[in-house]
Amino acid sequence: MSAVVLVAALVAAGMIAGLFYAYACSVMPGLARGDDQTFVEAMRGINVAIVNPVFMLTFLGAPLLAGVAIFLNPGPRPWVIAGFACLAAMVVITGVVNIPLNNALESGGDDYAAVRANFEAVWVRWNVLRAVVSTAGFGCLVAAVLTDR
Repeated sequence: MSAVVLVAALVAAGMIAGLFYAYACSVMPGLARGDDQTFVEAMRGINVAIVNPVFMLTFLGAPLLAGVAIFLNPGPRPWVIAGFACLAAMVVITGVVNIPLNNALESGGDDYAAVRANFEAVWVRWNVLRAVVSTAGFGCLVAAVLTDR
């Protein structure tokens, strides 16, 4: 059972790290090419669409499963703890920075240039950090799986 939980945490961490990576290297650079209204309305639509069961399962599931794996798998525990810490940091960054920015974007009105100016650079910077810490979490869980053999 402990190996199943660890592998499930690894898969979920890889999926969420890949999502934030895709935003960093394609979604946000692509939206950056658009005008202010296109950028703001697209991000508003994405912010609504992303809150779905599949996203929530991976976003919250990765750190939750890693946390459970700490107690189920005594062998590679330091790697699992490090993976959990990175994935928990990803959740904290999202809750403290990205979600409030998303909420401000949603309630920012129709002055698209101002709304975008208050959102884009900060959101992109913190999303890159989310990509880095979630990828580090994934890497730590890979190390845990490999050292568990």
